[in-house]
Amino acid sequence: MRYSYTLTNLNCAHCAGKIEEKIRQTSGYENVSFNFATKTLKFVSKKSNTLTEIQRICDSIEDGITVVDAAKSTNNSKSENKFNKNTLLLAVSVVLVVIAAVLHFSSLEESVWSFYTTMGCCLATTVIAGYKIFIKGFKNLIKFRIDETVLMDVAVIAAFCLGEFLEAAMVTLLFSIGEIFEDKAVDASRRDIEKLANIRPDTATILIDSSEQTVPAESVKAGSIILVKPYERIPLDGVITSGKTTLDTSALTGESLPVDAAEGSEVLSGAINGSKLITIKTTKAFGDSTATRILKLVEDAAAQKGNREKLITRFASIYTPIVVLIAAAIAIIPPICGLGTFSDWLYRALVCLVASCPCAIVISVPLAYYSGIGAASKLGVLIKGGKYIEALAKADTFVFDKTGTLTTGKLSVNSITSLCDYTEDEILALAAACEKYSVHPVAEAIKSKADGLKLPQLCDYSENAGHGTSAMLNGKRIECGGSKIITESQKKLISKNDTVFLLCDGQLIGAISVTDTIREESKEVISTLKKYGVKNTIMLTGDSKAVAESVRLQIGMSECKSELLPAEKLYNVEKIKKSSKAVCFVGDGINDAPVLSASDCGIAMGLGSEAAIEASDAVLASGNLKQLPSAVKLARRVVRTVKTNIIFALTIKAVVIILAALGIAEMWMSVIADTGVSILCVLYAARLLKK
Repeated sequence: MRYSYTLTNLNCAHCAGKIEEKIRQTSGYENVSFNFATKTLKFVSKKSNTLTEIQRICDSIEDGITVVDAAKSTNNSKSENKFNKNTLLLAVSVVLVVIAAVLHFSSLEESVWSFYTTMGCCLATTVIAGYKIFIKGFKNLIKFRIDETVLMDVAVIAAFCLGEFLEAAMVTLLFSIGEIFEDKAVDASRRDIEKLANIRPDTATILIDSSEQTVPAESVKAGSIILVKPYERIPLDGVITSGKTTLDTSALTGESLPVDAAEGSEVLSGAINGSKLITIKTTKAFGDSTATRILKLVEDAAAQKGNREKLITRFASIYTPIVVLIAAAIAIIPPICGLGTFSDWLYRALVCLVASCPCAIVISVPLAYYSGIGAASKLGVLIKGGKYIEALAKADTFVFDKTGTLTTGKLSVNSITSLCDYTEDEILALAAACEKYSVHPVAEAIKSKADGLKLPQLCDYSENAGHGTSAMLNGKRIECGGSKIITESQKKLISKNDTVFLLCDGQLIGAISVTDTIREESKEVISTLKKYGVKNTIMLTGDSKAVAESVRLQIGMSECKSELLPAEKLYNVEKIKKSSKAVCFVGDGINDAPVLSASDCGIAMGLGSEAAIEASDAVLASGNLKQLPSAVKLARRVVRTVKTNIIFALTIKAVVIILAALGIAEMWMSVIADTGVSILCVLYAARLLKK
């Protein structure tokens, strides 16, 4: 079974990583992934009582964590009260430390009552502001687990022993304030991410014998009739059975313009109804509807971690022991060499330890990736994980399928050529009359183009599969079809773009060019990708060379390869990968699934083909290319944010550690290097959700 739990009261990203790793190493658990941004733990297990075992694992690493079923979990309404309580305690601590500071720096500093008052205020500040930190640090020390709380306990106690009462109080106060703001920043990011779930309504109004009943959306079966009132979200996919309205699909596709919908129109769950009442016959169950599939794609994205996420997890596991050894060396070696007192070097070592905590990186890196995934979903681009964001960001080659990707997949008449006394309109009308009863896509395109023209009356219709149609006109045989109906000598009279030919008693009288319609956004998308530094834009298609080359020139792509079978497309993508940093393939059909899987980031067009979506690494939910450049730009912003946070955090910590070793940095600077840097990194990562 697949389990999903929420770990409430877990605010330490480092601890979260340890919990995830310990569960992964425990027998009976597979596909373990933990998303710190949403506090959601997912895994597959054959065990029946997993909740108790997971709770025990969490307790062994971090106290106070409660494991609850994700389906039953609710937001902790006590968080605000908790924040208010902490704020009150900190306010008292601030008052006390101000009194202590005034006495410490005043002319009364030498008096006995001033000394004891200062010490009392500092001790009270330390206890009130940091009692939770001390309790947690003591428990962690008993478990032989060194983290920032243990380091803080040691640093504050050592400061009191060294007579630095005011510094001990200030460090505790700064650390507590930093912890509150850090938690608040992470919680704010979580709330922004949780807003994504608003695209899926939990209830639906179902019509049973003309009466309305509000029921859980997950209980509505396919084929039911539901009522959607004005400005409500559509709970399940379906087809409108009555009513006419406009739909806001921006949450699904990123398209801001409203979409007209009437009786017979297909509608997707998550779209917002306009000002009219509509009834819908559901075509899918709740779990298979579009909104649910989108949310599942976004939620599961946490399992596909980027290379930098994996690196940070490994980095954190070896970073802390190394820093502890460095601090121990700073505390022990110089005094032995006679370079100062042990108490002086111990203080410097404590400053190094507090400054070195890796929380800023461990929290902000996964948050940046998940924020990027959330921001992309708002654009209508569903990216399945951090590693695909990285691939999209560094891709220098974009490979496109033609039909249904660069083109609409809908045929249209491009040009008409008359090779006799007939006008072009007469040739078109005669061809449309000959194709009158055919349902072939080419015939439909010709008939659509001839709409409004007066068609001649033909008789004795017939259709030969693979060749075309024929009919009689005033005793003459009219034939309309592909190149198989014309002779080699007649082929010299036609253009390479002509695809449909019209014969009268075997004589070629006209030719029609029927082509796939190029998407209106294709040219601009290719141009924008080139502006973003993409070196190669390549089209792979099974279509003819002439048609493919025509599309390539109109859109402005680098190159194209035509007349390819699916296996040949796969071979070409594998070959292109060898000479590229990363390759993104964009396609829509079932036959594109192998190529989507083989590319560094396979991008499926729309939510139509299940095979393509399953094989892809990202989905353009709108079914067009408009959001592709925005997704590339966003992916690059995410990667830049991750790099910036890593470099910024490590630089600040390195500077403070060096200054501490030189005796320049004080304890309050190490606290800023820990919690202050964490807050800045979290806020910088969370900004990705705001745009």
